[in-house]
Amino acid sequence: MSWIPLMVFSLLCFFLFVFLFKKFVGYMKKEQNLQIESFKDMLIDKDNPVGLYGDELEKLKQHQQDAQRHLNEVISKIPVIQKDGRFQIDEEALRQRRAAAQGDESSRTNGEIV
Repeated sequence: MSWIPLMVFSLLCFFLFVFLFKKFVGYMKKEQNLQIESFKDMLIDKDNPVGLYGDELEKLKQHQQDAQRHLNEVISKIPVIQKDGRFQIDEEALRQRRAAAQGDESSRTNGEIV
């Protein structure tokens, strides 16, 4: 039974310290003109996981779009066929491209006057 008054006293002290801390934080915010961000503002944004600001974020997005566009161009140049439900590189089309490229190079070197 002696723990009940001790528990009540400790809870009163705890809530008193919480009240004083809240008053102190409010006073410091007012004195120093501070604004404390809420937890909702601190959550990770799916478009900005790194936490970049304005111009930096736009530059990063533009760079990623350019890289994606370049990757799509490169991938679209690779001949692909579907075999057994899987996409594979078309070896025959690659050989034909190489032969055509070598034919163009040999015709250019033969036609040039050195």
